[in-house]
Amino acid sequence: MTRAAGIILAAGQSSRLAPEFKPLADLGGTSLLERCAQAFRTAGVTDLLCVTGHRAGEVRAEALRLGLSCALNPDYAKGMLTSVRAGLAALSPDIDAVFMLPVDIPLVRPATLRALLARFAEAPAAVLHPVFDGLRGHPPLIPAAFFPAILAWEGPGGLAGALEQVSSRDVPVADRNIHFDVDAPEDLAEARRRWARRGIPTRVEALALLRLHDAGERGLAHGRGVAAAALAMARALDARGACLDLELVESAALLHDIAKGQPQHERAGAALLEALDYGPVARIVAAHRDIPPAEASAITERELVYLADKLVWGSQRVSMEARFGQKLDAFAGDAEACAAIRRRLANAMDMQGRVEAAAGVSLEDIITREDA
Repeated sequence: MTRAAGIILAAGQSSRLAPEFKPLADLGGTSLLERCAQAFRTAGVTDLLCVTGHRAGEVRAEALRLGLSCALNPDYAKGMLTSVRAGLAALSPDIDAVFMLPVDIPLVRPATLRALLARFAEAPAAVLHPVFDGLRGHPPLIPAAFFPAILAWEGPGGLAGALEQVSSRDVPVADRNIHFDVDAPEDLAEARRRWARRGIPTRVEALALLRLHDAGERGLAHGRGVAAAALAMARALDARGACLDLELVESAALLHDIAKGQPQHERAGAALLEALDYGPVARIVAAHRDIPPAEASAITERELVYLADKLVWGSQRVSMEARFGQKLDAFAGDAEACAAIRRRLANAMDMQGRVEAAAGVSLEDIITREDA
């Protein structure tokens, strides 16, 4: 089993963030340093080392409170590579690989770290870089075999320059935060917004997740079609004062069939998304196959994604009757299955009526207006 460590680089001066100090700046009720440590521990990485420098005493106190080991870099003003070297020199000799994470990149998802660890088990002789939307980000996972080369590197580019000299591989992930660092006050404000919304992937992240789970072009097209229909309904209801979360509607609609092809795919998809810390989306995905009227006390994002899925076949908009008619034809010889299909059709028609009443217009008008 791979023994991986995490080095959190927290030695810099944080001059652009003043008066805040990066390692100790608040992010959702705790420090950036703790957020980094939490991500590692959630991913199963427990050998954690914090490299200190500027205001070392304060950072060390926070690190010790968090149960982290510490290494002091007295040369921190000479650049980040000096902190990398200080961290590597302080590692236990039986470490197989190390993540190198600057403290100002505090929102990397545990799933990203787990993806790198899983790939390392297959490719232990290369530096692994997480990649999102075609660009590499943090943290790289560096095999111990390359530590001597990094410690000896005197060329340009710091750590990036050193890593260019060795074998590397890219690992696709669905995590925009591998590119997001907290350098200025506006970045810290954005980090707090992202932290508060961490349970909802962006559109680009949702599409990346679908690709990672082999949705294929048909699956992507269906997700986009359902998202467009669900957003049309959400906007119509918002115009009447509903205040729905459009980002949640879109991401859940895109991801509702992420486990298509698996038994009880709605439950499988929800479990997958829950494991990725996308709880709000998971709860919608779990219900997208059927919502009996007794379980729908209000029209929420969940109900709209459920209904939108009944209006899209593949990537094409269809009527409710046509959508369920295809199912009835497919199971024409199975009386029990046909009874269940008719029951789900009745539930969907009930939901359609409720949405139309709340919006004050027909569903056809809502969709047509959006297409126009």
